[in-house]
Amino acid sequence: MATTTPEVHNAFRFAVKIGGEEALFTECTLPPLEINTMEQKEGGYNQGVHLLPGPVKAGHVILKRGITKSNEMLKWYLDVASGKPKAAERNISVIVYDSTQKQVLRLEFMRAYPVKWTGPALKSADSAIAIETLELAFAEFQCK
Repeated sequence: MATTTPEVHNAFRFAVKIGGEEALFTECTLPPLEINTMEQKEGGYNQGVHLLPGPVKAGHVILKRGITKSNEMLKWYLDVASGKPKAAERNISVIVYDSTQKQVLRLEFMRAYPVKWTGPALKSADSAIAIETLELAFAEFQCK
C-alpha cells in the first residue's frame, strides 16, 4: 500500500476579504467549531447514556492588524454597539494559499459582525507596533 506525504502549508500565506474587498491583517485566528452533544437515556441500559450530536457551537473569528490612519474597524464595531447590527453584517472570506499563491482553502463566514474591538496598549517607552483586534461572530460557516 502506497503512502503519500501529507501536504502542509505555511500560516502566513492568507488573505481576508470583507464584503468582497481584500483587507490587510497581520493575524487571523479561525474559530473553534464544536458540536454540542445531548444525552439520551435508554430504559434497561444502565452502563451509561447515548450521546447524540446537537447544535454546532462556534467561536469568533479574530482579526489583528497595526493601527492605521483608517479607523474602519472601530467604526464597524460602533455600528453594532449603537444598535445597528443588521446594517453591520458582512460576508467574510479567509483564503489560505500555497507557496505558488494557489488557493488551498477558502472559509466563508456569512453575516459576520463585530462583537469586540480591542485597542493597543500604548506605552511611551515601547517601540512595538500598535495592534488593534476585532472579534467577529457569524451566522453561517462554509468550507469551499
